[in-house]
Amino acid sequence: MANDPNTPNRIDEPTGTEFVGHEWDGIEELNTPLPRWWLWTFYATVAWAVAYSVAYPAWPMLSQATEGMIGWTSRGQLADELAKAEEDRSAVRAQIAAIPTAELAANPELLRQAAAGGAAAFKVNCVQCHGSGAAGSAGYPNLNDDDWLWGGDLETIEFTIRHGIRWEGDQQTHTSLMPAFAGMFSDAQVNGLVGHVLSLSGQGQSNAAGAQLYADNCLACHGPDGGGDRAFGAPALNDAIWLYGSTASEIRSQVLNPRHGVMPAWQGRLDPVTIKMLAAYVHSLGGGEATPEAAAGPAAEGDEQP
Repeated sequence: MANDPNTPNRIDEPTGTEFVGHEWDGIEELNTPLPRWWLWTFYATVAWAVAYSVAYPAWPMLSQATEGMIGWTSRGQLADELAKAEEDRSAVRAQIAAIPTAELAANPELLRQAAAGGAAAFKVNCVQCHGSGAAGSAGYPNLNDDDWLWGGDLETIEFTIRHGIRWEGDQQTHTSLMPAFAGMFSDAQVNGLVGHVLSLSGQGQSNAAGAQLYADNCLACHGPDGGGDRAFGAPALNDAIWLYGSTASEIRSQVLNPRHGVMPAWQGRLDPVTIKMLAAYVHSLGGGEATPEAAAGPAAEGDEQP
């Protein structure tokens, strides 16, 4: 209910403040002025907003926002920060580019920086197959262990990354081929061969027929004790690491119709420094080996290395 406009506003006696003339359910509103400090703060924020909208990009338009008098943009700031970061990295990248891969391990700090850069490149290019933790999965090698098909020293890892595995577009790619034995042996013979292969890793009992089949058809690549041969990329069969599974049925499937994985050659896709950093990162995961020259030196003549 509003007061009569011809009647002066009534005064609230306890506070000396006018009523505004509004009433609701017996409750009336006082015309209490805002505190001066609040008003000046509000005016300051209004002035600040006006100054900000003039100095910085603020008002959206059809294709872009107003540029602002000082010419600052968040994109420009990002570009400057990226340029500075690239400048900081360029010195380290130049050092990594200049040092031979085999000598990288002799410089622990540079090796650490290379591995850190390789970790970032791994997340972008390698996790799709090897997993975020590089543990791999069925058909995709685990890079954390010390089981290597072609070698685990820095130079060999770099070569593998550079040229890939069974990659048709690279003439230097690693290539190995296991023949398919489907139709060549009877079921009993295959079962015997599988039993002998399982015995190499202590998972079963060998048998004379299977051992003979192994000697005639598998020994040349996998070795008499199943230790494999890196010259051919032949995996070891006498350990607990299996790329396509270690059960009798999985081994049987691989004997009859072997699978051959493919890894792309990253040469041409990634620059040489990034490939070297990737090699350093993979080497640092736990299964990296010393270069052949270092392994033959005094450090390798003492106790067995882990």
